[in-house]
Amino acid sequence: MTRRLKRLVDVAGALALLVVTSPLLALAAAVVRVTMGRPVVFQQARTGAGGRLFTLLKLRTMTDGHDGAHDELRLTPVGRWLRVTSLDELPQLWNVLRGDMSLVGPRPLLPRYLERYSAEQARRHEVPPGLTGLTQVSGRNGLSWEEKFTRDVWYIDHWSLRLDLWVLWRTLVTITRREGIAANGHATMPEFLGSGPVEGSR
Repeated sequence: MTRRLKRLVDVAGALALLVVTSPLLALAAAVVRVTMGRPVVFQQARTGAGGRLFTLLKLRTMTDGHDGAHDELRLTPVGRWLRVTSLDELPQLWNVLRGDMSLVGPRPLLPRYLERYSAEQARRHEVPPGLTGLTQVSGRNGLSWEEKFTRDVWYIDHWSLRLDLWVLWRTLVTITRREGIAANGHATMPEFLGSGPVEGSR
């Protein structure tokens, strides 16, 4: 599958999903506004294709972190529900339309992780990051970081339209079953500190 075809699928899919999910997105945003106040949309720098930074959009799920509280304690009941249903991810459809992301690909992670990847792990930036991905339908945050990165690289090496469609279908199943939402004792995952000696990542 060419990059151009993947981009066409991304734009068409993101537009269709925005139309279908707009009532849910509006309702979820209103609930966030009433229960947590502003901002409704959480913005954070993430790493995209080629190591370039972009601003990721999500519905806010946590209280402010000025008190130094652990993420698990900052996660509100509404925020937990948004994460369980994956509704907090819907604003990323705008990231897909802008070209920051794809519908399917490795999940975009924090910029500070760049210097911690091995050369093989850093290959995950050869393609645009995804709203969902092979990792998300293969255990999600129940996997270790190393298991996630292995799947990310496998996806890059076996990239096809058929695989993308399968991942999108499995994403619906995973969301319905509410599988692998968070690692034990964490709102999502513990910080990635590296897998050993870092090669060629600077």
